[in-house]
Amino acid sequence: MSAIERPLPPLNTDERTVLESWLDFHRATLAMKCEGLDDEQAAVASVPPSGFTMTGLVQHMAEVERNWFRRVFAGEQALPIYDPQADPAASDGGFELAEDATLHDALATWHAEIARARELCADRALTDTGRFMEQDVNLRWIYVHMIEEYARHNGHADLLRERIDGTTGV
Repeated sequence: MSAIERPLPPLNTDERTVLESWLDFHRATLAMKCEGLDDEQAAVASVPPSGFTMTGLVQHMAEVERNWFRRVFAGEQALPIYDPQADPAASDGGFELAEDATLHDALATWHAEIARARELCADRALTDTGRFMEQDVNLRWIYVHMIEEYARHNGHADLLRERIDGTTGV
């Protein structure tokens, strides 16, 4: 039994609740995929030549949260977390592991970015915009994109977790 709560998104509610609930559902799914892993397991690469790991995936999603909610939507000048020299416009970083990287630290950073994202969106309308590729992008689009991003990467997490210890599902 998982200690992480992952309620089914409401079946009949307003648009914002649907979007936020599905995003939270997918965030919880990634957390569940990491549950019970130690740092060594979470650093196991998928299949050579790929260096894709669970810790790297969590780090990447922290970068994605930071990019879309802080940089794009709120217009903050937030540097990349795991490679401050990287181009802030690129949200594809975080996959590489530093020698001292831990799953615990990656999860803490990821949770902090999620909390910041929630703060930035709390009083904003779905039609409020940020800037992406020199164009306006509304919060609705960002929520849908984030749901898609998590859904895709949760599929990767399924395969990684199965390779690590045979755990499937959730």
